[in-house]
Amino acid sequence: MDSNDKIFGILGYIGILWLIPLCAGKTEFCRFHANQGLVLFLACIVLEVAGSILSFIPIVGFVGLIISSLVGLAYLIFMIIGIINAAQGQMKELPIIGGIKIIK
Repeated sequence: MDSNDKIFGILGYIGILWLIPLCAGKTEFCRFHANQGLVLFLACIVLEVAGSILSFIPIVGFVGLIISSLVGLAYLIFMIIGIINAAQGQMKELPIIGGIKIIK
Protein backbone atom coordinates (compact mmCIF):
# COMPACT_ATOMS: atom_id res chain seq x y z
CA MET A 1 0.00 0.00 0.00
CA ASP A 2 1.37 3.40 -0.89
CA SER A 3 0.69 6.81 0.62
CA ASN A 4 -1.86 7.61 -2.11
CA ASP A 5 -4.03 4.74 -0.89
CA LYS A 6 -3.99 6.19 2.64
CA ILE A 7 -4.91 9.63 1.31
CA PHE A 8 -7.74 8.18 -0.78
CA GLY A 9 -8.91 6.20 2.27
CA ILE A 10 -8.96 9.34 4.41
CA LEU A 11 -10.90 11.30 1.78
CA GLY A 12 -13.49 8.52 1.68
CA TYR A 13 -14.89 9.61 5.02
CA ILE A 14 -15.40 13.28 4.18
CA GLY A 15 -18.95 13.57 2.87
CA ILE A 16 -19.39 13.01 -0.87
CA LEU A 17 -15.63 12.62 -1.27
CA TRP A 18 -16.12 8.85 -0.89
CA LEU A 19 -16.29 8.99 -4.70
CA ILE A 20 -12.55 9.75 -4.89
CA PRO A 21 -11.27 6.44 -3.51
CA LEU A 22 -13.96 4.63 -5.47
CA CYS A 23 -12.94 6.18 -8.80
CA ALA A 24 -9.22 6.88 -8.34
CA GLY A 25 -8.17 4.09 -6.01
CA LYS A 26 -7.70 0.67 -7.55
CA THR A 27 -6.88 -1.33 -4.44
CA GLU A 28 -9.04 -3.32 -2.05
CA PHE A 29 -8.01 -0.83 0.67
CA CYS A 30 -9.49 2.09 -1.31
CA ARG A 31 -12.71 0.21 -2.11
CA PHE A 32 -13.08 -0.77 1.55
CA HIS A 33 -12.80 2.82 2.79
CA ALA A 34 -14.99 4.10 -0.07
CA ASN A 35 -17.67 1.63 1.05
CA GLN A 36 -17.34 2.63 4.70
CA GLY A 37 -17.55 6.31 3.76
CA LEU A 38 -20.58 5.72 1.52
CA VAL A 39 -22.43 3.78 4.23
CA LEU A 40 -21.66 6.51 6.76
CA PHE A 41 -22.76 9.23 4.33
CA LEU A 42 -26.06 7.46 3.48
CA ALA A 43 -26.83 6.67 7.12
CA CYS A 44 -26.30 10.31 8.02
CA ILE A 45 -28.60 11.50 5.23
CA VAL A 46 -31.37 9.03 6.12
CA LEU A 47 -31.25 9.84 9.84
CA GLU A 48 -31.06 13.60 9.26
CA VAL A 49 -34.12 13.44 6.98
CA ALA A 50 -35.98 11.38 9.60
CA GLY A 51 -35.02 13.89 12.29
CA SER A 52 -36.14 16.79 10.10
CA ILE A 53 -39.49 15.17 9.42
CA LEU A 54 -40.03 14.51 13.13
CA SER A 55 -39.16 18.11 13.97
CA PHE A 56 -42.23 19.31 12.03
CA ILE A 57 -44.65 17.12 14.00
CA PRO A 58 -46.25 18.95 16.93
CA ILE A 59 -45.61 17.50 20.39
CA VAL A 60 -42.68 15.28 19.28
CA GLY A 61 -40.83 17.99 17.36
CA PHE A 62 -38.14 18.29 19.98
CA VAL A 63 -37.29 14.60 19.44
CA GLY A 64 -36.42 15.40 15.84
CA LEU A 65 -34.09 18.17 16.95
CA ILE A 66 -32.39 15.86 19.42
CA ILE A 67 -32.02 13.15 16.76
CA SER A 68 -30.51 15.61 14.30
CA SER A 69 -28.03 16.80 16.90
CA LEU A 70 -27.03 13.28 17.89
CA VAL A 71 -26.70 12.20 14.26
CA GLY A 72 -24.35 15.10 13.58
CA LEU A 73 -22.23 14.18 16.59
CA ALA A 74 -22.19 10.47 15.69
CA TYR A 75 -21.23 11.32 12.09
CA LEU A 76 -18.28 13.36 13.32
CA ILE A 77 -17.13 10.60 15.70
CA PHE A 78 -17.45 7.85 13.06
CA MET A 79 -15.70 10.05 10.52
CA ILE A 80 -12.77 10.55 12.90
CA ILE A 81 -12.59 6.80 13.63
CA GLY A 82 -12.57 6.02 9.90
CA ILE A 83 -9.93 8.65 9.14
CA ILE A 84 -7.68 7.31 11.90
CA ASN A 85 -8.08 3.75 10.62
CA ALA A 86 -7.29 4.80 7.04
CA ALA A 87 -4.29 6.89 8.11
CA GLN A 88 -2.90 3.90 10.01
CA GLY A 89 -3.39 1.64 7.00
CA GLN A 90 -6.01 -0.49 8.76
CA MET A 91 -9.18 -1.93 7.29
CA LYS A 92 -11.33 -1.86 10.45
CA GLU A 93 -15.08 -1.61 10.10
CA LEU A 94 -16.89 1.31 11.68
CA PRO A 95 -18.98 0.52 14.76
CA ILE A 96 -22.65 -0.38 14.16
CA ILE A 97 -22.79 0.37 10.39
CA GLY A 98 -19.43 -1.04 9.29
CA GLY A 99 -20.78 -4.47 8.34
CA ILE A 100 -22.95 -3.09 5.55
CA LYS A 101 -21.46 -3.75 2.11
CA ILE A 102 -22.60 -1.61 -0.83
CA ILE A 103 -19.35 -1.51 -2.83
CA LYS A 104 -17.77 -4.88 -3.43
